[in-house]
Amino acid sequence: MSGMTMSQKILAAHAGLDHVEAGQLIEADLDLVLGNDITSPVAINEMAKFTKSGVFDKDKIALVPDHFVPNKDIKSAENCKCVREFAIKNNITNYFEVGQMGIEHALLPEQGLTLPGNLIIGADSHTCTYGAVGAFSTGIGSTDMAAGMATGKAWFKVPSAIKFNIVGKPSKWVSGKDVILHIIGMIGVDGALYKSMEFVGEGIKNLTMDDRLTIANMAIEAGGKNGIFPVDDITIEYLKEHAPGKEYKVFEADTDAQYDEEYTIDLSTLKSTVAYPHLPENTKTFDEIEDIKIDQVVIGSCTNGRIGDLRAAAEVLKGRKVAPGVRCIVIPGTQNIYLQAMEEGLLRTFIEAGAIVSTPTCGPCLGGHMGVLASKERCVSTTNRNFVGRMGAIDSEIYLASPAVAAASAATGKLSQPSELGL
Repeated sequence: MSGMTMSQKILAAHAGLDHVEAGQLIEADLDLVLGNDITSPVAINEMAKFTKSGVFDKDKIALVPDHFVPNKDIKSAENCKCVREFAIKNNITNYFEVGQMGIEHALLPEQGLTLPGNLIIGADSHTCTYGAVGAFSTGIGSTDMAAGMATGKAWFKVPSAIKFNIVGKPSKWVSGKDVILHIIGMIGVDGALYKSMEFVGEGIKNLTMDDRLTIANMAIEAGGKNGIFPVDDITIEYLKEHAPGKEYKVFEADTDAQYDEEYTIDLSTLKSTVAYPHLPENTKTFDEIEDIKIDQVVIGSCTNGRIGDLRAAAEVLKGRKVAPGVRCIVIPGTQNIYLQAMEEGLLRTFIEAGAIVSTPTCGPCLGGHMGVLASKERCVSTTNRNFVGRMGAIDSEIYLASPAVAAASAATGKLSQPSELGL
């Protein structure tokens, strides 16, 4: 019997089994079920058909209206009303609306709701973010969310795994976004289809928690079932700050765990990376990039709206102006990040540069609001997807990049990296 990966160990423990194999079907107990303002109403309507009324545990459900919030139209207002009424009726502890809310995948780790060893499902594909803290977390459909809220259980097919051995130290402007874009460019958008992307190696100590959250967040963009990092000193420090006193269990992969493939990623060789339209795998580095004039820059989202991201963007924009004809939209991931950015003077930097700062929202990432693109417009965005029509008009173009590259592009009016500004 071969050893288990970190993800397999978490699944086995939650299924009450000593051992699981890739491909095995299991039913497992859930630590957290997540939904937002788009996916929760569907799940809530499904629950109305169940014989069982109510939720399995009011403390283990998180409802975060974040996609079309503050409400952009009547339909989004009705969706949020549905979620609000359900949260009140079921006395849901972790309901976060305007004023407390943030972008769900930035908010839940910050609130200490995602812990090492947890098994988490969310009716949002980027639920894989929480692997950054050593949890098994994955996106599911709204009907699975409904069953999860009612029973506290879900079915899983145990994934096989790909091992990414991270070595070296990244250069100044290379961040977690560049790491994951490099990987997706290398293996493709289906390169990890239904597999666990497990990140290990001595280079991990050179990745901040914000970097890790970004990398795990975009595991789904490589087709991954989940992305996961081991628990180390950086994780423990993060948990001391965000989940003080909470108990958790650390799982480690067996030395003889089986992996379908193994890759080594040397951080010291990575360069600023951009995903061209219309797939995250369509990556280029700046030695391959021609002049591309842009209309809009978005710095934010569940991928890159954290304080480290805003600091990088502000460092690039400090003392500079957004280029004429460019709209630069900055969206802090949560209220706490907004406040921290304000106290550090980052918001002043953005506003003096000619950018705007929004309340936390998913907004433009999915073509929702706060920056929808018109025909033939080009946007450099720190979000996670650049599919056709993702941010608006079907003939608009999205270039995915790090906050540093997005900020540099805002300053020059074309796709640029910080070194072009002498940084």
